[in-house]
Amino acid sequence: MEIRSTTDDDFDVFVDTVHAAFGSFPETPVEGGGLWWSALETDRCLLALMADGRPVGTAATYSFELTLPGETLVPVPGVTAVGVLPSHRRQGVLSAMMRHQLAESRADGAFLSVLLCSEATIYGRFGYGPATYTAQLKVEHHRAGLTLPRARGTAEARAAGSVEVLRRAECGEVLEEVYDRYRRAQPGALSRPHRWWALRAGQPPISPAPRYVAVHRDADGVPDGYASYSIDSGTLTVDETITTDDAVFTALARFVLEHDLVSQVVFKHVPPEHPLRWQLADFRAGQVNGVMDWLWVRILDIPGALTARGWFTDGELVLDVTDPFLDEHSRYLLTVRDAKADCVPTDREPDLSLDVRDLGSIYLGGTTPSTLVRAGHIQAHRPGAATFADALFRADRSPHCLHWF
Repeated sequence: MEIRSTTDDDFDVFVDTVHAAFGSFPETPVEGGGLWWSALETDRCLLALMADGRPVGTAATYSFELTLPGETLVPVPGVTAVGVLPSHRRQGVLSAMMRHQLAESRADGAFLSVLLCSEATIYGRFGYGPATYTAQLKVEHHRAGLTLPRARGTAEARAAGSVEVLRRAECGEVLEEVYDRYRRAQPGALSRPHRWWALRAGQPPISPAPRYVAVHRDADGVPDGYASYSIDSGTLTVDETITTDDAVFTALARFVLEHDLVSQVVFKHVPPEHPLRWQLADFRAGQVNGVMDWLWVRILDIPGALTARGWFTDGELVLDVTDPFLDEHSRYLLTVRDAKADCVPTDREPDLSLDVRDLGSIYLGGTTPSTLVRAGHIQAHRPGAATFADALFRADRSPHCLHWF
């Protein structure tokens, strides 16, 4: 079997193969773009070919930036379009492509790789662990009243500005600009390269699907947040609410919750512990459901990854890490001082023993080490090690990713 990068000449073969692997057919192009694969980067797509040249598998990566705790931006490959024809599954094709792809990413200098998981049982064996989570929040319209903030000078008490409703086609540049400011400050967020917006590749509000957009502007008229939404059969669905300001989020939430002629409002992507539920006058009016993993992280270079992110607690921790898929084992002393980390090989006794997938899960601060200790995945070798690791790996704010790829 040969695994090689695609060229412009066989890109159509790649597209047909990945669709066949998922049992679907390529969509018919529409005016304005919107084909999900149109943003694929040809030189980052892989084809698995049998000896006779027949394509049987695909895998690709996008070029993204990931925001780490401490608002550090790092380049990261975003794995996508992974598929094997049904006739060739369980014959090692997927493992071969994953090993080839990880080697390429390392050779390119990447210390992390990320993906969204179509099936949660697939990618753990390749070293990926769930690192961010998202949820739906459903609110019945007749119970959607918000309370006034009780603390002085917080939330809506500071909100100033206005909300303007635009059609998606009228505000593409505004969405791109506001999203870019948001993702630079939000741990776990991925960039949306300009080509995605230009090609309308992805899900709403990037895609050409008709949407209304509530754009919030500050007191000076500068856009500082938006909510993309649609209404169908009495349900107003918010694709995403983008802002880094809690007061602006509250203003946008109030706008959609007070929309006439709807029976319920569904926020599709909110962090599971988002404060909006606490702002409802009727706490039970907000039903959190559909909580699921979103971004999965794979560590490729442990010292590189641990020294890249920001830290908010000082201290030392010895991590003993196994990587079964790449047949690697290492032990590192992680030392944090004044928000910066040093990570060096050590022969000291470990505080924690863990799989590389578990390190990926705790890396952004969205999963606590103590949770994985209690689950039986991480082994703590001394009392208090898990509790200290929780404090050490915490993020400045809960990591969240809502970009689909």
